[in-house]
Amino acid sequence: MSLSQRLDDDMKQAMRDKDKFRLTTIRMVRAAVKNQEIDLKRPLEDGEVLDIVSREIKQRKESLQEFQKAGRDDLVKDVAAEIDIISVYLPAQLTEEEIKAIVQQTIQETGASSKADMGKVMSALMPKVKGRADGKLVNQTVQQFLP
Repeated sequence: MSLSQRLDDDMKQAMRDKDKFRLTTIRMVRAAVKNQEIDLKRPLEDGEVLDIVSREIKQRKESLQEFQKAGRDDLVKDVAAEIDIISVYLPAQLTEEEIKAIVQQTIQETGASSKADMGKVMSALMPKVKGRADGKLVNQTVQQFLP
């Protein structure tokens, strides 16, 4: 089953369960997917839908940090719940050890020797961890291994 179809099915189930919060959250993700389909004038593939899901989670994590700084506990709870709902659609996340192993392997493959080669390493690395690791964490790990 495609990720887009899974979103549709889960939205219908949320309607049947009368789970308004879950329904609203899934609708927001579906709206982002639908807008991208309209822009591209074609249905999206799973990888593209995964990019949108990742972007939606990233936006909510940024909002979560801002709400925490502002002391808005009411909004923190809601955004955290949205992140939990949307995270179900991401593939299993890589552990730090797995990320480190992939980073080291990629550095060897690209022949990177300094921080000046960071862009080359990141461009080779990101497709390998797409949707399975936070870009910020990957970036920090690469910086750790490059002198």
